[in-house]
Amino acid sequence: MTSHIKIRKAAGTWVVRAGGAVLGESRNALELTEGDYPPVIYFPREDIGMAFLDATDTTSHCPFKGDARYYSIVTKSQVIKNAGWSYETPTEDVAEIAGYLAFHPEMVAVEKL
Repeated sequence: MTSHIKIRKAAGTWVVRAGGAVLGESRNALELTEGDYPPVIYFPREDIGMAFLDATDTTSHCPFKGDARYYSIVTKSQVIKNAGWSYETPTEDVAEIAGYLAFHPEMVAVEKL
């Protein structure tokens, strides 16, 4: 594995909320730590209400994780553009995050219960 990226099971139950709605709750989330960046919680896709998410045309590339695809969150009151992302086919070093979604904590609430 890339030495500056660590992935481990996130202890406890995690929830993601936006616009007053719970988008997902999981006891199977992963915590990814990359260098000096704050940890990022990745939720299994099956634990997220995908009806709230719309795939966008936005993509990005990380040399360590691969190509990310972005999602906007649609709530009753707003659309939060590109608030979440996933690595559909991540690099071999971080293959554990395939099928998981992460969210920008400045756009939505990601909390440990």
